[in-house]
Amino acid sequence: MSQTAVFRMERIGLVMEPDPSIPEEMEGTLNPAIARDPDGTLYMFPRIVGKKNYSRVGIARVRFDDAGAPVGVERLGYALEPEEDYELRPEEKTGGCEDPRVTFIEPLGLYAMTYSAWGPHGPRIAVAISEDLMQWRRLGIVDFDMATDLLYGVEFDEYHNKDAAIFPRAVTAPDGTESLAMIHRPVYTEDDVPHGVADLRPSMWISYLPLEAVRSDIVELTRWGQSSVLIDPEYPWEELRIGGGTQPVLTPLGWVLVYHGASGTIPLDPSVPKQVRYSAGVLVLDEHDLSRVLYRSAMPVLEPETPDETEGMVNDVVFPEGSDLREDGTIDVYYGMADSRIGAARLWLPENLPPG
Repeated sequence: MSQTAVFRMERIGLVMEPDPSIPEEMEGTLNPAIARDPDGTLYMFPRIVGKKNYSRVGIARVRFDDAGAPVGVERLGYALEPEEDYELRPEEKTGGCEDPRVTFIEPLGLYAMTYSAWGPHGPRIAVAISEDLMQWRRLGIVDFDMATDLLYGVEFDEYHNKDAAIFPRAVTAPDGTESLAMIHRPVYTEDDVPHGVADLRPSMWISYLPLEAVRSDIVELTRWGQSSVLIDPEYPWEELRIGGGTQPVLTPLGWVLVYHGASGTIPLDPSVPKQVRYSAGVLVLDEHDLSRVLYRSAMPVLEPETPDETEGMVNDVVFPEGSDLREDGTIDVYYGMADSRIGAARLWLPENLPPG
C-alpha cells in the first residue's frame, strides 16, 4: 500500500473567518486549539490577530449542521490577552498569545493550554490551565531543566520555541518514571546547536515531566526535561522545517497527530518575499514508547489548494492545531488557512499501518 493511501483526509469547509466589524480580528482568525467540555460541547480557541500582529486567544463554541459537520462558531470572548511581561513588546506597542493547543490531562483532571508567548525575547512556550475551558490561569513560561539535558550542552531556555502540545495521558519517560510528555519545536543556529545534533533545520522535540512532581505542585507544569529530537525534516514537503500541529490523540494505531512542514525558499535578503508553502502530514507514535515512530507521511495529507488556503495574510498555508476524535473513529482536524481564517477537514484512519 502506498503511503498516500494510508491516511485519507477530506475538507469539510470554512468554519471561521474575521468579522469586519470587530477591530481585534482585522489581521486574521487562525490556528485554533480544540477541546470538548465534560458535557461534550466543542470549543475552539483561535488565535485572533489585530493591528500590529497583536494576538489574543479567543473562545468560541463550534456550531454543527444536522449531519454533524462543523459549519461555524459562536464567539464567546477571550481566553487570554497579552498581559504579562513575557507576552508584551512595549517598544513596538504589541504583543501576543499565539497558536494555542489545549489538552485535557487525564491524571490531573484539568485542561492545559500551551501557547506561544510573543514577548521581548521572541516566542517562548507558556502554559495556562483551566477546569472549565472558560477561566484560564497562567502558570508562566516553560523552564527546561538543564540538569536533565546535560547531554546537549546547551541552555534550552535561550531558544525561540513554539508549536508545543501535551499528551493527555501519562507515559514512561526515558529514565523510567511515570511522566507527562510534550512535543515542541526549539530553533537553533550554527552558533548554538545542541551537541550531537547534525540537522540544523527546526525539528520536533519531545520533553518529559514527572507526574508525581506536578501532582504536588501544578506550577511544575512549566518545568520540563529529558529533551530529545523526535523527528527531523525528511521529505521534500518538509524540507525547510517541521513542527508540531494538533494535540496527540490515542487511537488503536497508537498516538496520532497531524503536524506541519514547510517547503520552498527563504531568501537571505529580507526585502525579497519568501516563497514558502506549509502543508500537513500524519505522525503515529507507539502508545508506550513515544520515541518509536510507527508512521509518518512521505506526502502531505493536506496542502494549500483552495483560494482560502492560498490567498491571505500569508499565502499557501494550511496549519493544523486542533483535533476532535469523533464517535465513528474519524478525526476532525481544525487548521489555519493562509494565516487568515479557519477550516476543518476529516481524517480517516486505516485499520492497520503498513509494515515498517
